[in-house]
Amino acid sequence: MTGFLDSLLNDYQTQMARHRNRPFLRASMAACALAAVADGAPTLSERIRVDQILETLEALKIFDPHEGVELFNEYAGAILNSPKQGREKALAVVQGATKDPETANLLVRMCLAVAEAKGEKSLVDQIEIVILCSVLGVEPKDAGLYTDDAPENIIED
Repeated sequence: MTGFLDSLLNDYQTQMARHRNRPFLRASMAACALAAVADGAPTLSERIRVDQILETLEALKIFDPHEGVELFNEYAGAILNSPKQGREKALAVVQGATKDPETANLLVRMCLAVAEAKGEKSLVDQIEIVILCSVLGVEPKDAGLYTDDAPENIIED
């Protein structure tokens, strides 16, 4: 009987953690989609980076990775199909789930990780992340943007 109650309590705690972290999952996947589609359709390396994020962050590990990937695909598809409305929707989700500076900084770092998955710095990606920084109230320089690189050293896609 004790095993049953422990199992029931564990299931309850997992479900509550998922409920509390669902806005963060949505915001994470919306932010990653913004970074991934800034310069076109998401690449394989960007998709792999999103998978790594889902498998690494404690707050996201409690979800089935397929759920996160489906959300990422939904946001990326919406942005590609209707850039203005898709971006507005994704930015609203990101902004709505960001209540503290620590979460905002984490979302920006995730976007940088996705944007850098291709192994190069893209000016378009950096611009998208700077926009996200302004929406979230994060200083771009603190996120590693606006480095001392000359503009010609940043690869444009």
